[in-house]
Amino acid sequence: MNKSPPKRKKITFASTSESKPPDDQDFENISVEENPATATINVTAVEVPELTEQEISDRLHLERKVERAFFEAGKALMELRDRRLYRSTHKTFEEYCRSRFGYTRMAATYKIAAATVMENLSTIGLQNAEITTDGLQPPQMSTIGLQNVEISTSGLQILPTNERQVRPLVALEPEVQRTAWQQAVQVAGGKVPTGRIVKDVVQRIMERTQVPNTYQIGEVCQILVKDNPELRGKGGCWGIVARVNDFSCTVRVWDGEYTIGVKHLKSFNYLPQECKEMQSLSDRIHRLRENENLEEAARAVLKHLGELKRPYLNEFEERLLSFIEEKCSLRNEA
Repeated sequence: MNKSPPKRKKITFASTSESKPPDDQDFENISVEENPATATINVTAVEVPELTEQEISDRLHLERKVERAFFEAGKALMELRDRRLYRSTHKTFEEYCRSRFGYTRMAATYKIAAATVMENLSTIGLQNAEITTDGLQPPQMSTIGLQNVEISTSGLQILPTNERQVRPLVALEPEVQRTAWQQAVQVAGGKVPTGRIVKDVVQRIMERTQVPNTYQIGEVCQILVKDNPELRGKGGCWGIVARVNDFSCTVRVWDGEYTIGVKHLKSFNYLPQECKEMQSLSDRIHRLRENENLEEAARAVLKHLGELKRPYLNEFEERLLSFIEEKCSLRNEA
């Protein structure tokens, strides 16, 4: 018994004043075997309006604010630290940063250092910004003054847009920072380089310029700032080498441990017995710093002892340190 063919569903079209539904003949002329690849699809184009002059200005302004965000943060932290604007609520800048912003001491230090590097890079001047791949200076750069230099990537000068791009440059001298950044821009094809590119360039420069590390564990050294913002406040402090790395030493100073490049260290050339005496003094200072009840005046004394330029305490300093130790011991027993 032959089955009747299935009935085709009737298609209904909405009627309008400008269109009419196709008749059955027109519909049946559409082949079900038509190749989809050859089908014609009509797409209605959506016109995207151009930005007005005001919108272009707003966009550039907002982009520059984004680019300057880490720079402004570092500059603000630097002023808060230098003017001690935290002193009404916190004993130290480290405590203030942790409580107010959730920053560790190292994080705050990096932000301040990054802002300092950014300022250094911005003083290159457009006339000195050799960012072309052939090393030639664009002719129009020489006519633009430093007063018109903006910390942004718009325009002819290419500058960092985030802290990660700047951080590797902190370990270099200011003049070398500029050279390293320009090399990184060239590697990136004239665009803002990634933090990885900058780090690789800095590593190659350091490998060419670093001298072998001749320091020994237990040696007493003096810290030299040498325009390194990360060491700000530590200039002249003495420290004891706790670990020797390829091109740096981990040094224990009066308020903690720091990893410092050998070019920022100077040995006191103390005798072995003098080094032992300084080690003993370092241990005494650090035991006191661990005391939560240590007064601010006592901290100032410890800082003074951490900046001595001789391997011994005079009579007054010894009596003063012993007095602080006695007071802290009595408080702990209480």
